[in-house]
Amino acid sequence: MRKPSIRDVAKLAEVSTATVSNVFSGKKPVNDALKTRVQFAADQLGYQMDRAASQLRSQRNKVITVLVPNITDTFFATIVSHLENLAFEHGYDVIVASSHDREDVESSRIKALMSWRPAGMIAIPCAGQLSEALLTLKNRCPTVLIDRVSIHSTPFDTVTIDNHAAGELACQHLVDAGHKNILIAASNLSFPPIRERVEGTYNVLKQSQLGHPHVIELGSELGLGSSKITQWLITHPKPTAIFALTNVTTLSTLTALAELNIKVGEDISLVAFDDYAWMSARSTSLTAIRQPVELVAASAWSKLLERIESERQNADPQATVLNTCLVQRHSVKSI
Repeated sequence: MRKPSIRDVAKLAEVSTATVSNVFSGKKPVNDALKTRVQFAADQLGYQMDRAASQLRSQRNKVITVLVPNITDTFFATIVSHLENLAFEHGYDVIVASSHDREDVESSRIKALMSWRPAGMIAIPCAGQLSEALLTLKNRCPTVLIDRVSIHSTPFDTVTIDNHAAGELACQHLVDAGHKNILIAASNLSFPPIRERVEGTYNVLKQSQLGHPHVIELGSELGLGSSKITQWLITHPKPTAIFALTNVTTLSTLTALAELNIKVGEDISLVAFDDYAWMSARSTSLTAIRQPVELVAASAWSKLLERIESERQNADPQATVLNTCLVQRHSVKSI
């Protein structure tokens, strides 16, 4: 049997082929009643739009590529989900790839993604320094970088949070609660955002004349991270509070504390980074630094769309820095 065509859909829905095209391409608005008829007819016939052919005819590729370090990480997955929704609203398709926190894989993924000749790319680097593969995008397609970047030395538009202020915010909350012996659970200090969060805690403790906190690097893997912090807690005097700098280090810390039967909010205080539903659903809900994840995605999308439509490529890169907030719950105990 031959594949159903756009004409078959138009005939069944009793509309023009132009209307069917507009429904699937998003080029022109179509009222809800007609859109429903077209989609129903397409479902009945099993019709799927050939986007590659459509883009070839229009001379414009409506594909955006997204590269993240690890798609299983909740923060990165949430960013991708928001970007997919935004792209769909503007008639773009999204192709997502993960570098698995490896520069060689990142290089391979960029090569594969660029084979689609995307209209633009949104990327979160896998390392603290931009790889050669990422830097080659400067003259190849509009690119916006998120999160793991230093805004002072990046040849692309960037969207980040004020990590320095976030570190200060969390540490000041612990100091105000009377904590002096604080452990910082970092992922990787080679990442600019992580270094900036640590520097923020240093500032607060210096101003409070409390000296530097203990800092431990746990990496980006939950199992390895929990083992590292478990061993640290066994071999060092127990801190009164822990500030975990990512959602993964938060989970590693919670795993270690459970294994050692140390109760959060009673035996030790904890401030998490990122704020997800499970953090408030615990028997002892977690105080957390909340990133404006939806706004991060929206800002990155807006920047990329502006670059695509203006055809300015990556000239005169601009930095967008967003603020976080502290959500106070029950994991921080006053002493």
